[in-house]
Amino acid sequence: MITKEKKSQQVTELAEKFSKSKAVVLTEHKGLTVAEITELRRLLKEVGVEYKVVKNTLSSIASKGTDAELAKEFFIGPTGIAFSFGDPIAATQKTIEYANKNDKFKIKSGVIEGRLYSVDEITSLSKLPPREVLLGILAGTLQATTAKLGSALSATILQFAYVLEAAKNKKEIRGT
Repeated sequence: MITKEKKSQQVTELAEKFSKSKAVVLTEHKGLTVAEITELRRLLKEVGVEYKVVKNTLSSIASKGTDAELAKEFFIGPTGIAFSFGDPIAATQKTIEYANKNDKFKIKSGVIEGRLYSVDEITSLSKLPPREVLLGILAGTLQATTAKLGSALSATILQFAYVLEAAKNKKEIRGT
């Protein structure tokens, strides 16, 4: 039996994790051994994701006022929570990867940056490239667009200069 003080401390810790997390993935771990949960935690820790097995009532209380409250209906049965404080997609990728390897591990739902996601949506998100790759693609696109804009402006200025030169030459010819 957990004391009231211990429960209060756990709720406070969970509430802090919920409020700081960019992504929260709710899972069902029914039937997993301690070794399998340890392997899952190790896999998630590699990408900065923390995994906790928590009591649903404590999770429900702790989620109040945070984005994770959107998933309160999924706080049923054996629940584990993957908290991602950095790259939100990392949590989805690693939990899906582990679920594909272990039939006893299931994804219930997730909340990513203030939006509730279904299992199918989480699976789709997990297929996105890492954040750094996406930022690189964006930077390349912006750079190419900027270069094209620079070329277009340069061409316009050159054309304007040619028109001015032609007008000057025409005026000189008339003035002669």
